[in-house]
Amino acid sequence: MTPPLLSIDRLSKAYPGVVANDAVSLEVRDGEVHALLGENGAGKSTLVKMIYGLVKPDGGRMRLRGAPYAPEDPNAARKAGVAMVFQHFSLFEAMSVAENVALGMAAPPRLRDLSARIREVSRTYRLPLDPQRIIGDLSAGERQRVEIIRCLLQEPRLLIMDEPTSVLTPQEVEILFQTLRQLTAEGVAILYISHKLEEIRSLCDRATILRRGRNVATCVPRETSAREMGEMMVGASFAAPQHVAHAPGNVALTVSGLSMRAPSAFGTSLKDITFSVRRGEILGLGGVAGSGQDELLSALAGETPTAAGAIRLNGAAIGRLGPNARRRLGLLTAPEQRLGHAAAPEMSLTENAFMTGAQREGLVSHGFARWGAARDFAQAIITRFDVRTPGPDVAARALSGGNLQKFVIGREVLQRPEVLVVNQPTWGVDAAAAASIRQALLDLAAAGAAILCISQDLDELMEISDRFGALNAGRLSPIRPAKGLSVEEIGLMMGGAHDLEPAHA
Repeated sequence: MTPPLLSIDRLSKAYPGVVANDAVSLEVRDGEVHALLGENGAGKSTLVKMIYGLVKPDGGRMRLRGAPYAPEDPNAARKAGVAMVFQHFSLFEAMSVAENVALGMAAPPRLRDLSARIREVSRTYRLPLDPQRIIGDLSAGERQRVEIIRCLLQEPRLLIMDEPTSVLTPQEVEILFQTLRQLTAEGVAILYISHKLEEIRSLCDRATILRRGRNVATCVPRETSAREMGEMMVGASFAAPQHVAHAPGNVALTVSGLSMRAPSAFGTSLKDITFSVRRGEILGLGGVAGSGQDELLSALAGETPTAAGAIRLNGAAIGRLGPNARRRLGLLTAPEQRLGHAAAPEMSLTENAFMTGAQREGLVSHGFARWGAARDFAQAIITRFDVRTPGPDVAARALSGGNLQKFVIGREVLQRPEVLVVNQPTWGVDAAAAASIRQALLDLAAAGAAILCISQDLDELMEISDRFGALNAGRLSPIRPAKGLSVEEIGLMMGGAHDLEPAHA
């Protein structure tokens, strides 16, 4: 029999205080899409980094096409036919598509020849891309095409994809899936990491489930429900969020005619944004990446000054107040970029908890930091939101993306905000953790907080939102009741249709 394309036998890797992979074994066959599933901190990222040569295993072995495989670095992995599309793009915004692709090649051809090759590959795999366009002018979906085409130019036999649909619209997801099916028909194997279990069921042939560093199960996704896979990942059942209908209270946050120039050459200007959020309700805002989400959160957080009356909290104009003053008044925010914006990478979880919780949690006394209280606050976040970490003294950068996301959201929720603005609250977290975060937001609203939830996950928004709007190129659609909205209506709103019948804002 033909050996598997990739065979992993009892691969192990440990870091101080944590075993990332504990004797993991799996096989990936030619022409299959093999899902790698697990909750946050289960060891998925460490495993694929070992396959790609970014991390050296402590024990075990790998074989590629039956021959020993132990790449010294990513360049060795690429030469062996292994390519990887990372969750976070590594592109230079001021450079063209072709220039970015050339930077990833050991011996790039002339740009003219490379551009012709990019056009050829983009046509072959139905990923339209102009090699002369500047990266900063591309949508998130187009940027991902750059990363994929950069890999396809290597003619890989194994393509690793880490959360590839987290920034894509439903239409872009379908285009991506068509491309992946075309690749597997040509014999390419795909190792696919995602927390979107319905996508796994639609796309993948087999799945390996990791839990706390060990592989605990395999399944055929088409024959397994999303809930069953989620329960295999966490080792227990978990409840779906419960959205209990209740009458909203008074208006807590009002935004009126907010217009703001883009803070950078590749940002999005806000144009006459108007909405309000009442106590006890969740207003969901959707939109493809780059539609003004980051700029809106920056304006609401006080990071970017606005006209004094453009933003009102409980009727008071706060447009000129900075972030700390707004936090004192009860307006808290959690930005999308968790590492570097929401959390300082080199600081401990205790220090990161102190940075936003100092005022509301009483972590300063007579001008001195109360580090014991800050550590207790960090530990409370870790416990309440099941953050997988050795403890509150660990640096933020040491956490997996999903676990850091749980910490960032938990830090704001536990401060009992009057208004909470969150951008991509469950980005990169597993199904159980996503359900827990959504329930926390619903509970916070039920307790009387006003919540603005900005997300690209439409299922998430429809699950927790009372009302819904969509951002497109810095403009906001009319706000509509979330209940009863069709996929077609949502698509029109995300596409920039502004003539739909508005609901009461």
